[in-house]
Amino acid sequence: MSEILGNSKYGTDTLEVISEAGHFNRWMYETIKPHCSGEILEIGSGIGNISQFFIHDGAAISLSDIENSYFPRLKENFGKYPNLQAMYRLDFSDKKLEENHPELLEKFNTIFALNVVEHIPDHVQAMQNAMKMLKPGGKVVILVPAFQWLYNGFDEQLDHQRRYTPKSLRTLLEGAGFNVVHHQFFNFIAILGWFVSGTILRKRIIPGGQMRFYDALVPAWKIIDFFTRRLAGVSVIQVGLKE
Repeated sequence: MSEILGNSKYGTDTLEVISEAGHFNRWMYETIKPHCSGEILEIGSGIGNISQFFIHDGAAISLSDIENSYFPRLKENFGKYPNLQAMYRLDFSDKKLEENHPELLEKFNTIFALNVVEHIPDHVQAMQNAMKMLKPGGKVVILVPAFQWLYNGFDEQLDHQRRYTPKSLRTLLEGAGFNVVHHQFFNFIAILGWFVSGTILRKRIIPGGQMRFYDALVPAWKIIDFFTRRLAGVSVIQVGLKE
């Protein structure tokens, strides 16, 4: 959940704030878990906010990030688990993937990237690389911020290149050769918080107190999402199949 975001102090601060939101992180994990199986690769593992759930549940998972500074913490927290397959310093949009990482070609059954692709200038290359690293029949699971009209100071500070619509994300995935087999929105209630704090109040970092309050009410937000996940959310999720 980091990729380029981890290169800035604000990005690291944001990861730390989110790391304390245990209910939220588990909700995100439970949302994508049904689409993840076999040999799994996480893109942008960061400090392990989502990695922890896969590892503790026994998934065969490899972690990756572009930022070296995260790996000592990941190794300390998860290195003892036998189901942690490997850790890779990986640029998801590497134009020389075949040359730099031949061992990753057609290796994985699932690749997931949560709040990563919006940081990558060449997101087309990133999706092409996902296709190269997946086995036939494998899936890529992408979660990105939704709706360009929500773009504000939070996005700028986190170095978001863009936000997405269902159409633009589908175009990205299909352009790389994927068949989109699942689509949903995620986290409807956060639209209000993101707009008020980032657009009206012009905050640049997600306030810790606000995140803790939000996290405590996740059971209620999940109920709301049950009815709104086809309509809107602060994020959009799509799953692409490599046929």
